[in-house]
Amino acid sequence: MLTLKKTKGKDFRILNLSDPQLGDSEWAEGHNCRFLIRTVNALVERVHPDLITVSGDLSWAGNDAAYDCLADFLDGFGIPWAPVWGNHDNQGGAENMDAVADRYLSHPLCVYEKGDPALGNGNYVIGIEEDGRIVSALIMMDSHDRAPYTNEAGEEQTVWAKLWPEQMVWYREQITALDALGCHDSAMIMHIPFYSYRYAADAAYKKDIDRKTVTPALADGEDVWNEGYKDSIGVQYEGICSYEADDGVFPVVKELGSTKYVVVGHDHVNNFMINYEGVNLIYSLKAGNGCYWNPILNGGTVLTVGEGGITGAKHEYVDVSDML
Repeated sequence: MLTLKKTKGKDFRILNLSDPQLGDSEWAEGHNCRFLIRTVNALVERVHPDLITVSGDLSWAGNDAAYDCLADFLDGFGIPWAPVWGNHDNQGGAENMDAVADRYLSHPLCVYEKGDPALGNGNYVIGIEEDGRIVSALIMMDSHDRAPYTNEAGEEQTVWAKLWPEQMVWYREQITALDALGCHDSAMIMHIPFYSYRYAADAAYKKDIDRKTVTPALADGEDVWNEGYKDSIGVQYEGICSYEADDGVFPVVKELGSTKYVVVGHDHVNNFMINYEGVNLIYSLKAGNGCYWNPILNGGTVLTVGEGGITGAKHEYVDVSDML
């Protein structure tokens, strides 16, 4: 387990960036790059994070210069940063992903472990330590790219991937190890949402609203959410692109009781936060305009860690409308 120090009496802030996803030419040309740089600069200045995490799709597989540019940019803040990989990162295959990871490990501020290659690349744990005690931990997981699926008609398809059963064994082992250290608090950061994000959205949003018409300003209103979910916030402007069948992840998370926050990316124009059966299922705000975006949903997502663990999550929006 990797560890980072939390200052006693001071919150530890984690700034998550999701789906920056610029290619080589975009970093070289500069226009889309300026959106991302301005967004992240504003977030760091506002949040003063102790750690920056990136929840996948850092670029597109094969765009080596882009991966290096992003790493150099993040290094420039003098703050530890930690990535997990997304589907577009993984599209180049395990060997390509391993090569990118090797380059990232040459950056002293990159907090990362490859983990067991049988589980993917980048399954690792970051402990937040105060006075020699782990007060919380980040469970960083590789959600892969695509996976086979047989639909109801018996047709073989390739769909968005899921966490593998072997990864959930690993997850259970990490939570057990944290429990033995007296830490009963964690967050999971990954790219592709697991299936229960669908259950959560259907349970929380009122049936008679068009979710695509809800604005961020109205997304904490009682008119949007069912009873029991009034503390939810955020929008859903596209479908939830998880694996097509229940992947069994949420029951394990709920059973173990440690992970109270899950942060994903992948679906660029979803940013809801829903407390579903005691676990906060969160879509991070997307950073920048790479691939596709909605300018009103630009920014990052912050987790705050106190002496007793994670105390909350919030979105930080960055307005770049003057650059459009």
